[in-house]
Amino acid sequence: MNRQVMVVTAAYGRDKVAELGGQRALLPVIAQSGADGVEIRRELFITSELQQLTELGDEICSHNLVTFYSVPEGLFDRQGQINPNLIQRFSEAEQLNARLIKFSLGHYQPGSNLSDLRIFLSSHPIQLVVENDQTADCGILAPVAAFFDDITAQQLPIKMTFDMANWHWVNQSPQQAAERLAHYVGYIHVKAATHTNNSWQAVALDQSDGSWSGLIQQLPANAPRGIEFPLEGDDLLAVTRHYVDIVRKD
Repeated sequence: MNRQVMVVTAAYGRDKVAELGGQRALLPVIAQSGADGVEIRRELFITSELQQLTELGDEICSHNLVTFYSVPEGLFDRQGQINPNLIQRFSEAEQLNARLIKFSLGHYQPGSNLSDLRIFLSSHPIQLVVENDQTADCGILAPVAAFFDDITAQQLPIKMTFDMANWHWVNQSPQQAAERLAHYVGYIHVKAATHTNNSWQAVALDQSDGSWSGLIQQLPANAPRGIEFPLEGDDLLAVTRHYVDIVRKD
């Protein structure tokens, strides 16, 4: 299977992205690594870059890369209402020529009427995905499962980004989450983590216990896989290519 592999710019670290001059500087590395696309992170932009999204989108296309766009916000605010920035964030994604836009869940209230969101999505073809984050109130299995059960019942075209390691941060089992949620998954954040000094830390796959390999087999084989674990070293191209090859395999 020629599985789609994305590289998340945050994998290189905020400091390295800034040192290189922004996410744009990573495009040649990602393209030459053999990856299919890039996940652009809104939180890594400086203000002036937000005024140049069309140019960035054109440059991504010039490297023959697919664009996914990650927004560091919940789809629902603390009152359980749809994020008031939704229209603006979709506009930003459109400027980037993004095929997918990612939010975390936020403070969804199970059983909510989602008809307004369904109407909005019917006129915006970009795929909306919702990710399990590292927050103990929003990123645990119960609210995430309730949301996806509800959007299925109300026929909304939303898929899940399954972050393989974030479950550790909320003290839940990734394997149990996969059993419950796999049929909703449309994008996978490939990530391994280790517990050191009383906290969890993301690590490269080669530095992990290897459990990620079994977990990923529980998830849809045709879902794009995004590299979100640390990509570090003197030769970023070699490191990126190494993990693109690993993540693409079954």
